[in-house]
Amino acid sequence: QVQLVESGGGLVQTGGSLRLSCVASGSIYRINPMKWYRQAPGKERELVASVNQGGDTKYADFVKGRFTIAMDSATNTVSLQMNSLEPEDTAVYYCNARVIVNFEGALYEYWGQGTQVTVSS
Repeated sequence: QVQLVESGGGLVQTGGSLRLSCVASGSIYRINPMKWYRQAPGKERELVASVNQGGDTKYADFVKGRFTIAMDSATNTVSLQMNSLEPEDTAVYYCNARVIVNFEGALYEYWGQGTQVTVSS
């Protein structure tokens, strides 16, 4: 079993910054990729950013230039640095990881419990 635990959410004013972290623990052979999603009230969950072990990153258009995702494979940690936050960024942010749990290549997808980010105007 694998657990993803997020931290770093909170309340911030427009233009402020927050840094989210997610640590994966448990039966992990390899993780690739790690992603951040978000879900605002009344809206569907959407992909924010992703990173693979090679360091390749992808971002949703609505966060390009403002958010930075990074992965530390040694500690199975992914972070999301969020700058220039806007009220539209208010949502629950979820960590997601595709995990290979053994040398045979068994692959599973896991989600964190979510962390609330609120941006006040």
